[in-house]
Amino acid sequence: MNERPIVILTALDLEYQAVQKHLTGLRIHRHRAGTRFEIGRLAEGGCPVVLGLVGKGNHPAAVLAERAITEFDPLALLFVGVAGALWPDVGLGDVVVATHVYAYHGGTSEDDGFKARPRGWEISHEPDQVARQLARSGTWTRRLGDIGNVPKVRFGPIAAGEVVQDSAVSAHAQWVRQTYNDALAIEMEAAGVAQAAHFNRSLPMVVVRGISDRADGTKVATDGANWQARAIVNAAAFASALVEELALELPHDPHATAANKTEGEAMTSNVRNIARGHAHVGVQAGNIYGNVSVGHPSETALDSAALLAELREELAQARTAGKVDESTFAAAEEEIGVVTGSLAASTEQGKDRAMVALKKLRGLLLDVADLASKVTSIITAIRGAS
Repeated sequence: MNERPIVILTALDLEYQAVQKHLTGLRIHRHRAGTRFEIGRLAEGGCPVVLGLVGKGNHPAAVLAERAITEFDPLALLFVGVAGALWPDVGLGDVVVATHVYAYHGGTSEDDGFKARPRGWEISHEPDQVARQLARSGTWTRRLGDIGNVPKVRFGPIAAGEVVQDSAVSAHAQWVRQTYNDALAIEMEAAGVAQAAHFNRSLPMVVVRGISDRADGTKVATDGANWQARAIVNAAAFASALVEELALELPHDPHATAANKTEGEAMTSNVRNIARGHAHVGVQAGNIYGNVSVGHPSETALDSAALLAELREELAQARTAGKVDESTFAAAEEEIGVVTGSLAASTEQGKDRAMVALKKLRGLLLDVADLASKVTSIITAIRGAS
């Protein structure tokens, strides 16, 4: 299992508490400057997560995002919260994932008016692809429970400034819509978080916002109708599912690229393997960065079966040693049976059922790190067989 955490930051206590509900085993981490973070794991998938509260505004968001990045060296950084919609077709409760973040307050004031000098940041390609696939699959909605209408997930730019916009006709509102007319939502922290991520070797960063008002003068009414709480529940559900997927998909060490290696660490093409007796050299390679697949998909499927057999054996040993209680053992055995039967069907539907069962299994075995890591290896092997 990838043990580098994913950091989730929020601006409001309401947002913090909504994300917190998706985490287990939380403990306080005190930064030397006084900032309190909480460290836990996803209740469903077991990915380590750091949760922090930054308060309102891009400036504190940037400072505390940088503090979290330096302290925890995360795999990725998410900002999760609520925002105001800028267009009528963006519904209350919808989830907006930022494809771009605009820092809209930059500009120059001249005799003939104010001229925009915006700054912008774009989401990294791989997190964007993972988020879109998650939205298409609809699997994230399982975390919502029975809420009736399922919110839409939208992808588009978000405008981040230092003003709570609550008018559709003010000079500020008209200027934002004219200058950033592709932005779906407006808020006050994403630019600071995006800047911090950019300064850290372009750390993968995703902004997930639930739409709680329309930024058009009706905020008092929508807040009174509890849309803030409803919107953040939706955003937190999508964000927690996204964290689980990013933990599986992103490279374990994104900094380890040839461009970042020192001269003494540079990749070499000279590899020497010596085989004696009946041994054979199957693969020769230098330092490899990124994903590597060796063999045919059928061979990878055989690897999955072998890993499942190993897992069953180690699970039995853990029960004997008292590391796994009887109820957990029985539930884990049931999920392993589902995985085995689903994979035997050799269909995409069977593979999907197997992946769901494996994620449940990983959650069951979260307290036994070796077993949870084995489940993650099986998930990786099955995905490699695609």
